Amino acid sequence: MKSAIVVPENSDCAFCAYLRGQRPYTIIGRNSEIATLVTREQRGTPHLMVIPVRHFATILDVNEVESIALMLGIQKAAAAIDAAYQRPGIMVWQNNGVPAHQSVGHLHFHVAGTLDNGGTNWGEVEKLSVKETDAIGRRIAPYLRIRCA
Repeated sequence: MKSAIVVPENSDCAFCAYLRGQRPYTIIGRNSEIATLVTREQRGTPHLMVIPVRHFATILDVNEVESIALMLGIQKAAAAIDAAYQRPGIMVWQNNGVPAHQSVGHLHFHVAGTLDNGGTNWGEVEKLSVKETDAIGRRIAPYLRIRCA
């Protein structure tokens, strides 16, 4: 059965380009199924993304093997945030379809430590440079238990 979810139309998937090394981005962990990235739009302290290596548009498209790998990756990202940043809370969210505010048509999970005043920043945020996200990556990578390929 075909899904009614309206997926963003991205002519070239940014996440796939990052994974191929065609565009600079901070990737702090990767294996054959998933990758963990430091997002340039830090909505939490810090804000990571866990994505499947293979391109899946939504959570309805991902297979069982990648589903298990994604959940384990999300858990490891949360544990790494807890160890490296000692935040009082960790938020995990995922959007499917344009009406749900999915902006890149590649399945991805956000994992973010809460801000000092709680929650995360849902408004406009400054876009960090790759140099700045690399610094976040260096701080958190020792706690992330996903080997980097």
